[in-house]
Amino acid sequence: MSEEKQDALDLLDADHRAVRQLFQDYRKLAANDAPEARRKALAEQICMELTIHAKLEEELFYPPVREAIRDDDLMDEAEVEHASAKDLIVQILSMDPHEELYDAKVTVLGEYIEHHVREERDEMFPKARRSGVDLVKLGERLRERKRELEAVPEALREELLASMMA
Repeated sequence: MSEEKQDALDLLDADHRAVRQLFQDYRKLAANDAPEARRKALAEQICMELTIHAKLEEELFYPPVREAIRDDDLMDEAEVEHASAKDLIVQILSMDPHEELYDAKVTVLGEYIEHHVREERDEMFPKARRSGVDLVKLGERLRERKRELEAVPEALREELLASMMA
């Protein structure tokens, strides 16, 4: 499917699939005692992909979906899951792979994300699709914002770390 034809749900789901693959790659590296530099680079890539994705959802996707589907419990839970994931992301970004619990934190982050994605796919996305929200237009806005965020990864990293330390 071409990028221009993807609606918001297709775009977010593509992110979900991509990050799932990154977690699988990380598990292989950790299981094979790969060099720390490779594990750290992949863990940081995972963290930044998730940070961008969460920011897209929080800024552009969740507000109109929350209003349209009127399921505050589902949307509140998604926001709490994001907060928990961000906390783990900050911990991972503040560590080195030789430190105790590094691999465990990346693994648990993957488990959190898998749970979160399952709820979005099974509950939130079907409700969003039926809601009347213009998912094509929203997809365009998500793509544009994603390009902006990807252009400044260090600024995003610093913002994330600063917000979690405050």
